[in-house]
Amino acid sequence: MKGIDTGVAHSARIWNYWLGGKDNYAIDREIGDQFCGIFPEIVDIARSSRGFLARAVRYLAGEVGIRQFLDIGTGLPTVDNTHEVAQRMAPDSRIVYVDNDPLVLAHARALLVSTAQGATEYIDSDLRDPGRILEAARGTLDFTRPVALMLMNILGHVTDADEARSIVKQLLDALPSGSYLAVADGTNVIKGAEFEEAIDVWNRAGSAPYLLRAPEEIARFLDGLELVEPGVVSCPRWRPEPLTIGATREVDEFCAVGRKP
Repeated sequence: MKGIDTGVAHSARIWNYWLGGKDNYAIDREIGDQFCGIFPEIVDIARSSRGFLARAVRYLAGEVGIRQFLDIGTGLPTVDNTHEVAQRMAPDSRIVYVDNDPLVLAHARALLVSTAQGATEYIDSDLRDPGRILEAARGTLDFTRPVALMLMNILGHVTDADEARSIVKQLLDALPSGSYLAVADGTNVIKGAEFEEAIDVWNRAGSAPYLLRAPEEIARFLDGLELVEPGVVSCPRWRPEPLTIGATREVDEFCAVGRKP
């Protein structure tokens, strides 16, 4: 497939492999298995992150009434993609996905199946170009109305903290009052040494480098926002479903949702 290097592992495809998907190549499975051999908890992290995304979108589309979502770092389609969760809650929801992986682009049609009342769109772009993302997203989203900005496991790929915070600020500055930021990324506070060792394998494999951050650093991305309870927590601790309360186990993936005043 043009534009896809099947000899170099890629984060979106490895993540797809961990979630049980089939849109990956031998090199992705090889690196994914090496990673799991060092840090088997990564599968729990992947599933916990996906669970947080679904609960956050249900909260935003349901309790809050958000009808527009900008999901940057989409990854490969699996189950409970942002538009599926949002449009189950509110069929008129409008979703824009952004990613720069050629394989994700090839599968974008699976992300563009919208309800008749709503809309979905896909932008082939890089998080490091927020201006281009915002310009393209305006074709589908109305930036005079609140938007939920979703940044799931993407900011760790921007290893310079100042650059990462600047990107988030540029994106949020373009959104009106009442918009939200939902963010989740890997941390190094629960099983730090093992996770750091596995991340070294990841970074040597040719994928986009990834940096684990402390929860306090993740919290900085939400500076100036009104944090939604319970604040910055391990993904399974963010508003768990009633049947899982008391049975959740913390993982090295922290998350939060904040509202722009």
